[in-house]
Amino acid sequence: MANQLDELNPEVREEGVDTNVIAKKIPAEVGVGSKIFEILLWVCGILPGVIFLFMKISARKHFDQLQQKIQRNASQIDNFLEQRVMVLQNCARLLDKAIDLDKSTFENIAKYRSGNAGDADAARNEIGGQIETISRDINVAVENYPDLKAHREIADAMQQNMYLQREITAARELYNDTIDQWNRDIFAWPTKMIVAAKNGYTTRIPFAASKEVKEQARSVFF
Repeated sequence: MANQLDELNPEVREEGVDTNVIAKKIPAEVGVGSKIFEILLWVCGILPGVIFLFMKISARKHFDQLQQKIQRNASQIDNFLEQRVMVLQNCARLLDKAIDLDKSTFENIAKYRSGNAGDADAARNEIGGQIETISRDINVAVENYPDLKAHREIADAMQQNMYLQREITAARELYNDTIDQWNRDIFAWPTKMIVAAKNGYTTRIPFAASKEVKEQARSVFF
């Protein structure tokens, strides 16, 4: 059998390949076969049916705990985003620039921190994109006035901004790892998939960088 992937005779895309996160939630569904499987367990005896019942209870507990973990990971991102907004606000005051921080940014943070956002994942990505834009504007202002770099308070604020950005990136990685576990577990047949389908669970959308951030990443920096 020939190699499925042959690096010596590859199919190359000279233009490269750009990837995007697909914002589509896929529901966990089971067919008639799964129902027949459960019935057969009870037909085979009380013990197999009871064992599988306890397995389903355990699977439900697993999903409940995993959802709490996702909430905690998301809250950690929110905390860092909120801190970064405060740092950027302070930096804007120090620069004495009229950089308008949209009031809705804070309202949205408070909204999805309290669990009232319609789509918390999408809102979190949108807020992150807004903060990236504010950070870029402040960086441009500092670059336009080289003397400001020597200002200790401004330098400290910019350093805090960079630190928080790294923390946000790490928190998003942790969040995505938990989302990946959820997305795999709801399709783990039979127990978890049956429980997920019964409760109407769907896949969750991992973090996705905004279009503006991606365009900035393609820019020439030097």
